[in-house]
Amino acid sequence: MKFSFTEEQALFRDIVRRFVVEQSPREEVRKVMETNAGYDPALWQRLCESLGLHALHIPEKYGGQGFGAVELCIAMEELGRGLVCSPLFGSSVLAGTAILEAGMAQDRELWLPPLAASERRYALAVDEGGGCWDAKSLTMQYTQQGDTYSLSGKKTFVVDGCSADVIVVAAREPETKGLNGITFFMVEASAPGVNRRLLDTVDQTRKLAEIDFNNASAKLLGTPGEGGSALERTIDLCRVYLSNEMVGGAQRLLEDAVTYAGTRLQFGRTIGSFQAIKHKCADLLLHVELAKSAAYCAAEAAATGDPEFSALAALSKAMAADTYVKTAAQTIQIHGGIGFTWENDTHLYFKRAKSSETLFGQPAWHRERMLRGWQI
Repeated sequence: MKFSFTEEQALFRDIVRRFVVEQSPREEVRKVMETNAGYDPALWQRLCESLGLHALHIPEKYGGQGFGAVELCIAMEELGRGLVCSPLFGSSVLAGTAILEAGMAQDRELWLPPLAASERRYALAVDEGGGCWDAKSLTMQYTQQGDTYSLSGKKTFVVDGCSADVIVVAAREPETKGLNGITFFMVEASAPGVNRRLLDTVDQTRKLAEIDFNNASAKLLGTPGEGGSALERTIDLCRVYLSNEMVGGAQRLLEDAVTYAGTRLQFGRTIGSFQAIKHKCADLLLHVELAKSAAYCAAEAAATGDPEFSALAALSKAMAADTYVKTAAQTIQIHGGIGFTWENDTHLYFKRAKSSETLFGQPAWHRERMLRGWQI
């Protein structure tokens, strides 16, 4: 990407945007978000077959498209712009990235081809209620008897956890802490001892689940006790992907606000001609452009292996989250009374902004970590 997107990347963005506009209008989003699954299987199949987004960053030798972080970020931005309801983020982005980072060659050969062929959907279970998704807050332990592993405990805020076929679970060895002893496992969602419950959250467009594991049988993913760095890398990457999704939503809100301000008449003139509204729109433009720059910079860092990647991932997540929430709130204000109604689509973006703000750590938490030199 460097300082601008390539011609191929710009063309790819146009293709994804056209697909979203044609296949997932906001009327469809409202219809799908009312279901427990949270997505339309027919749309998901078209997204997989027409664009192959579900396998975008999976290497070609495993049946994927073989693209990098920048291309996946472009796709996430356009899907966030359209508020598309699909298993892409939970299955391909979260769980797929975890398998790529933590799995050995034989693990990738076993688990990635079904994902690339859209035959199975995965979910990543890490958080246990703290909302930070970091290694230090991980407490679930696994038990081992010979070559057999089992898990007991609870995971929460699992994206698309109720609709997944397989759960990627992070646990740790007994009597370990920090990055030491962390291990990834693959658990069949239908296995005995796995109980899933759909959470009642503010954002209906992204389904979250709570999963209880009661001596559930698990298959090892990667090397036992050596998944700490893979977990950190996975979550940092997912923060970048989520940041790009958020700036896509913020950009769409900004456009909606400007369009409405240019058409709504008050006192015989458009409200966009008033100084106060001009200032609001200009302020939002500044925040959105800065957040996009941070998200794009983090995407490039992920693709090139920048040594400052972790810091850039935290910065992009903090900036995108703040910008998305601010833009959604101000767009509601610019729309006036209608902005608070169910019929107006702005509240859907506001709820997605609030849920994304807390996912992978809130902005204040990331800034505090940076100020303290990553000591918390």
